[in-house]
Amino acid sequence: MVDVRVREETMTGREIESWLLPGLPDEMTARELLRLRLDAGGGPATGEQVEAACAAFARNGFVMIVGERQVDDLDEVIDLTRAAAVSFIRLVPLVGG
Repeated sequence: MVDVRVREETMTGREIESWLLPGLPDEMTARELLRLRLDAGGGPATGEQVEAACAAFARNGFVMIVGERQVDDLDEVIDLTRAAAVSFIRLVPLVGG
């Protein structure tokens, strides 16, 4: 079991919020981490919220960084023993683009 710091950040690296998620299993999928992040931000996430977050990930609305590496697939299994922090970075589209 590991404790992981989950952070929400701006593109410049400024922390918006962070949560400590204690007692997580050593491995879990990126999708499960995303659901836990949603739960940490305001209670248990609904299926609709999880689906909306997964869709935002698919259209590059945000990126997930685990340790020093960007996650490309929500079904990827993450080794949390090697990740002190998981960062969610919101991406802002260019005006008119």
